[in-house]
Amino acid sequence: MTDVTGVSGRALSKKGVETRQRLLEAAERVFGELGFYDASIVKITEEAGVAQGTFYLYFASKKDLFDELVRDLNGRIRLATRQAAAKGKTRLEAELLGFRGYFEFTSTHPELYSIIRQAGFVSPDIFRYHYERIWAGYERALRQAVADGEVGEIDPEVTAWVLMAISEAVGMRWIVWGDGEIPRKVSAELARILSRILEPPA
Repeated sequence: MTDVTGVSGRALSKKGVETRQRLLEAAERVFGELGFYDASIVKITEEAGVAQGTFYLYFASKKDLFDELVRDLNGRIRLATRQAAAKGKTRLEAELLGFRGYFEFTSTHPELYSIIRQAGFVSPDIFRYHYERIWAGYERALRQAVADGEVGEIDPEVTAWVLMAISEAVGMRWIVWGDGEIPRKVSAELARILSRILEPPA
């Protein structure tokens, strides 16, 4: 496991890692509620329960914290999705379970969509990083599924972007704008759609 470092570049102690994580969690709430431009380091440190001066041991600026928050969320999204998908016995099962993992993560991180949308304006490079990191793993898995004969002759690059768009739009409609859960009828329709996209070769 790679050591987590502070602004000085030195590896953090266990307590330091915990404090840094508290700042990230506080930033998720504050950026989500107030937006990047109205959020302040004072507000974030108050939310995290740490002294304002402590902030600069871990992050150089508010934007530095924002970028790291997006990277942190991205890593956790990919982990949640990958762990859920790993339980599937076929590519279709893995896909549906991966979607469920993504939706469950989204339901426990309601500010996710707001933060990623903000990144498009606040930090375009990190915005692109977010989507390309998700796509890269997705594309590899689909390419392997084609090679293994689990799915037909799909284009893994295009299909990965399409499936990402579906999961994000469905999550926005029924998790963020809904009651935080995917209705059974939506899950059934997703299964039908994905079974067509990932149909095994004849």
